Amino acid sequence: MFELLEKAVLSALGAAALTQKKAEELVQEMKARYKLSEDEGRAFLERIQEIGRLGRERTAELAEIEVKRALDRFGMVPREDFEKLERRVRALEAQQGEGRDEEPGTEC
Repeated sequence: MFELLEKAVLSALGAAALTQKKAEELVQEMKARYKLSEDEGRAFLERIQEIGRLGRERTAELAEIEVKRALDRFGMVPREDFEKLERRVRALEAQQGEGRDEEPGTEC
């Protein structure tokens, strides 16, 4: 019965969208309506919160994956990679220009 109620509530409300206050209100209502004990109510609340947390984490992971895919499609690189290459180019230009009077990067 507990699992069935949990599934029904999560389907109806969307676990990721539940706020702490709403989740607590829901548990109080369920405790009264279905005669849940304090421990059962607490376990139910913890389960809803855990499912919500996992849902948010999964959504963040999926968003990150999609952003990376979009950047790849546009031929863009992450800032970290760009900055790493920029430092490398500066270092190589500095090495190459040690005997010259030119500013690094001006020969282009």
